[in-house]
Amino acid sequence: MSRDLRIRAATPEDLAWIHELRHRVYAHELGQHTPRPEGRLYDALDGDNVYLVAARGPVRIGFVSLTPPWLGRYGLDKYLTRDELPLLGEGGLFEVRILTVEPRWRGTAVAPLLMYAALRWISSRGGRTVVAMGRTELLDMYVAVGLRPLGRTVRSGAVTFEVLTGEVAELTQVAATRYRSVLERFGAEVDWQLDMEWAPGPDGCEHGGASFTAIGTDFRTLHRRHEVVAADVLDAWFPPAPGVAAALMEDPAWSARTSPPTGAEGLLTELAKVRALPVETLVAGAGSSDLIFRAFGRWLTPRSRVLLLDPGYGEYAHVTERVIGCRVDRFRLHRDEGWRIDFARLASVVGAGRYDLVVVVNPNNPTGRHASAAELRTLIAAAPAETRWWIDEAYLGYVDLAESLAPLAAVDPRVVVCTSLSKMYALSGVRAAFLVAEPASAALLRRWTPPWAVSLPAQLAAVAALRDPVHYRSCWSRTHTLRRQLAADLARVSDTAVVEEGVANFLTITLPPGGPSAARLVRECRRHDVYLRDLSPLSPQYEGRTVRVAVRDVAENARIVAAYGTALEALRPGALSRRSAVSPGDVAVGHAR
Repeated sequence: MSRDLRIRAATPEDLAWIHELRHRVYAHELGQHTPRPEGRLYDALDGDNVYLVAARGPVRIGFVSLTPPWLGRYGLDKYLTRDELPLLGEGGLFEVRILTVEPRWRGTAVAPLLMYAALRWISSRGGRTVVAMGRTELLDMYVAVGLRPLGRTVRSGAVTFEVLTGEVAELTQVAATRYRSVLERFGAEVDWQLDMEWAPGPDGCEHGGASFTAIGTDFRTLHRRHEVVAADVLDAWFPPAPGVAAALMEDPAWSARTSPPTGAEGLLTELAKVRALPVETLVAGAGSSDLIFRAFGRWLTPRSRVLLLDPGYGEYAHVTERVIGCRVDRFRLHRDEGWRIDFARLASVVGAGRYDLVVVVNPNNPTGRHASAAELRTLIAAAPAETRWWIDEAYLGYVDLAESLAPLAAVDPRVVVCTSLSKMYALSGVRAAFLVAEPASAALLRRWTPPWAVSLPAQLAAVAALRDPVHYRSCWSRTHTLRRQLAADLARVSDTAVVEEGVANFLTITLPPGGPSAARLVRECRRHDVYLRDLSPLSPQYEGRTVRVAVRDVAENARIVAAYGTALEALRPGALSRRSAVSPGDVAVGHAR
């Protein structure tokens, strides 16, 4: 197969061919629809759904249609009610439809490639579940790629369809294992022009951090750190307190070669003093991820039920769903509600859900919204006694440490508070964090903590940071000023994109429907060594259109604004057609509501 086989998003010019091919196949060939005089077959979802196209050189040879959940309706709604197929009412569900290939290309790799492209597109938009109608006579092909029949058939004209479904993570795993050699070969031969990578990333939570790849993960080109704007990760823009640098520089050879206090006893003592907490309620960790993996691995099993906020920090979904295999539900936050928690609705869901664990990141990442301690206390007090609450306060310093639920966690066995020292204290590189739990729960987790879990440099740095609250209060206050100015500057670049501030050290930009995708914007900004975070894989709530931007210092914020403006100009449809480096697939049809 030569490189002229191209997989891309449809352009407006493709629509006439799509409608004509559909008429030939589904009206004349299969008898599903009555032939129309104009020789074209239209669909009620046209203009809203997304088409992916396979072409060989200039010749179009196949397409597949995708219906994302944010449209609020699916093709299957014509045949089955939500009561008959409750799956249609679940969040994160994408529909794959109308896989169609020109007759002479059937039996080739075109149909499987379009199915794989659909899977990658859905995964890149945060999809969790796929639903499809597959012709009964082709059922074996769909089952082979991991889809499973739901036991429901749909009759349309002379054609019978099976209703099929599959979890995106499982379908991706099937593709990566069962068809690994095929995909590796096609990856080198197909001209892939979609806005996500050909192959999925490593089996782990997707974080920011592409910026460090640009700097060089082999550490041979660290000078690049002065050239790259790392706004895709939420590391602090400010330096740690002067005492931190002094502690690390006093005798770096000694701190590098010396084993630290086994259980971070000095750090825990300092935390107890600064936060006015009993030391027996504290557990130290090498960053919050260390504590998440350690605690969840002890508490949860594949039989556990977990409730996560959506959108929310991706590590929690990764650990609960993919590492442990829990049953995970999402409590959806909504843009039109300002991404704020509807506490009455959440209380109802928790009360009826029999959850083993509810996770609340507060302030939330990536929405940046904060829920008051009083509201959370009321919610927790009314919740079932068997439900444990994990409150992640990694960004609480940007609000008010007095809002912490740590005092409640110290006495209530249902509540655990986790706090990273990375983001608020500019210690991401040394990795230090702690959690607060009532003494018995904390003791169990300390028992399962390996010795020397927190390095000596990290312990030295964390203690020094905790002893200089004045420095950090000043930096947190300055962060709000920088964020507001960055938001104002970004808003002036475009009157069609929406810039949303929260309360922490980041903001979001949502591109307009019908405009470039978040992935395209991120890729274009990287041409200028400015790295932003595409939030699309985190949640379908972002509709593939939202990026997160970390607040940096004045100079780097100016570079972010400049790169953003230049990227939007380059991604205008007229500009795209003039750039040979960018494919026709950069303009997608049906990306609007």
